[in-house]
Formats: sequence, C-alpha cells, structure tokens
Amino acid sequence: MFDIGSSELLLIVIVAVIVIGPRDLPRALYKVGQIVGKARGMARHFRTGIDAMVREVELEELEKKWAEQNRRIMEDHPPEAAAPMESLPAPAPAPAPADDGPAVEGKPAFVARSIPPADVEPAAQEPVIEEPAPEEPQDRKGGAAA
Repeated sequence: MFDIGSSELLLIVIVAVIVIGPRDLPRALYKVGQIVGKARGMARHFRTGIDAMVREVELEELEKKWAEQNRRIMEDHPPEAAAPMESLPAPAPAPAPADDGPAVEGKPAFVARSIPPADVEPAAQEPVIEEPAPEEPQDRKGGAAA
C-alpha cells in the first residue's frame, strides 16, 4: 500500500523517539492505532455501501431483462383461451347393492341407527361399584388422630 522499506521504517522510528520522546511514545502509538482503526472502519463502511448500491443496480437491470423476456415469450405464445375444453368421460354406473336380506314393508334390509329403536327394551343397568371411604389418618401409636 505505502511500500515502506525497512530502512525507511527505521528512520521514522528514530525521528519519532527524538521528537516525541521515549516517555510519551507508547501513548502516541496508541493514539495512532486508534486513528488507523477508525479510518479502516470508515473505509469498510463506505465499501459496503458502494457494494450494496451496485447490487441494487444489477437487480434492477436483471428485473428489466426478465420482464422483457417474459413479454416477448407471451407475445410469441399467446394463451389458448378460445380452445374448446375436452369433456371428461361419463362416470361408470355404481355397482348394484348386495342383498342383505329381504326388505320388509318398504324398509331397507339394513339401517344403521345411533339410538336404540323404541320397540326394544333398554338393557339392564350396569351395577354401580361404590368406592371405599378414605381412611382416617392415624398417629404413630395406631389410634385415630384427633
């Protein structure tokens, strides 16, 4: 970048020691390091901003190019809106239901019901199992706690 040789660097160090002095030289080098770090950070920030602008311009150019290609393709191959649609074949007839038994007086042979019919007596109720009462706590001697 600056192309400084070893003899030039030695000359800069000797002048810095004479001008600044050996006592203040570390503080001066610290300040120079801070300034160089800030300059690098600003350069990096500037470079990323330029890169972002270049990417945006490239994207705009690509979008224009794609829009032009899309328009050209649509002109070359217009949609076939006037073409008649092919009809689907007719569905096959449903198979005949299996005979599950004779139908009585116009009723079907099998009917699924969610509730029992009225002419059937309800089943006997299931026996209710009573739970035992909870035990009373007992003290250590075996008697009931008061």
